[in-house]
Amino acid sequence: MLLNASHASLLIVDVQARLLPAMAEPDRVASRCKILLQAAEILQIPVIVSEQYPKGLGHTAPELATNTATTFEKLSFSCWRDAVMREHFIKLHDGGRPLVIVAGIEAHVCVLQSCIDLYNAGFGVFAVADAMSSRRAESARLAYDRLRDAGIQVVNTEMVVFELLEKAGTAEFKTLSALIK
Repeated sequence: MLLNASHASLLIVDVQARLLPAMAEPDRVASRCKILLQAAEILQIPVIVSEQYPKGLGHTAPELATNTATTFEKLSFSCWRDAVMREHFIKLHDGGRPLVIVAGIEAHVCVLQSCIDLYNAGFGVFAVADAMSSRRAESARLAYDRLRDAGIQVVNTEMVVFELLEKAGTAEFKTLSALIK
């Protein structure tokens, strides 16, 4: 299955100010999430941001702050298991957006549980491996294996951007392809 911008949404899971620095390769995660956010803005893709217990872990990292995202605070590890978020995803699905691009932290906990729950609820799920991490790299690798075994598409940022663009020669292509270096 390929991504399509008019049928997709972007979910950024728990990339929070106090949590991000503890991850393996935090700069990579932040830069790749930022590219995904820029692509979503340019291609008019709805963005959902989750924050796990922000009172303790802080809000979304400042470098990923966006006015166009719908942000949800949660206590459940899985975004789907939060009733308010679940309703939001159902509305997106029913409105013609059954594909979810997922990035964030930690890959083996909140990202993994969210992806599997969304997939089991009937969404096409694309887990963006280079825009995810865990405290330990081994935990993230295990998450990618488990996601694949569950039927979820494990992709990278470049795959996502070029699938969403569909073709070269547009203003969007010039802007977004310049971000992929």
